[in-house]
Amino acid sequence: MSSKKDKNKAPMPASSAGLLRFFEDETQGIKIRPEIVVGLAAALVVVTILLRFVIAVSTGAG
Repeated sequence: MSSKKDKNKAPMPASSAGLLRFFEDETQGIKIRPEIVVGLAAALVVVTILLRFVIAVSTGAG
């Protein structure tokens, strides 16, 4: 017998005939927080823009 709760639940979506797999095992390698990666990327952009500005001013092509 199914209860009222079971009738209100939506069925789980199909996972492409079993092709969808999630790996939860830890892998070897460097582990870096996402915030650090975004910060380093932003810092690289800022340094690149500053270097272009400094080079343009020093060569007079500004």
